[in-house]
Amino acid sequence: MQAVGLGKQVSSGGALLTILAALDLEVGAGESLAILGASGSGKSTLLGLLAGLDLPSSGKVYLDGEDIFALDEDGRAALRGRLVGFVFQSFQLLPALTALENVMLPLELAGGRNARATAEAVLERVGLHHRLQHLPSRLSGGEQQRVAIARAFVANPKLLLADEPTGNLDPATGERVIDVMFDLNREHGATLLLVTHDEVLARRCGRRLHLANGALELETVA
Repeated sequence: MQAVGLGKQVSSGGALLTILAALDLEVGAGESLAILGASGSGKSTLLGLLAGLDLPSSGKVYLDGEDIFALDEDGRAALRGRLVGFVFQSFQLLPALTALENVMLPLELAGGRNARATAEAVLERVGLHHRLQHLPSRLSGGEQQRVAIARAFVANPKLLLADEPTGNLDPATGERVIDVMFDLNREHGATLLLVTHDEVLARRCGRRLHLANGALELETVA
């Protein structure tokens, strides 16, 4: 994944507010990178741009060598479905679907075969084989996040994007969930890019960058 000159400005009170200022970023295959920053620093905005969920004011993003903003919305969605997995702070599970159905969904949308068996195997890997038929409302926060992680990995993405993945969890539960995420990431060999304000979580990654005043700075190698 590569970003070149990536910028985002929004109108605020008749003036332009710069959220991100012409960022350059490259993340190699299989690498793990944490982007740290205070609330409001633009971390989630950056993640949304890298995934093509939002449009930049300037710059380009390349996924698997393809300029995602040269594609239309449907093309970007198709590319995400093929290459990208997501883990969100708020889990983003569909409330009317069971844990198993939530994890099967990406495979079914992609027309994959053996969706049920594949989803069951990943849920077993994250320790939820006994909760397959439970709705999200019947799962704890940690269990919901493990379902979300299983859903993110079920289609073997090349890139996993995680937005404050422990933000809604207590420290002990968050640590267990992160163990699961990093274990799966090692097994699948995906590139991992996460945004967080948690220094302890960030130190689990191979590289760390800080986002402040619209710029990436203070790179630290673990």
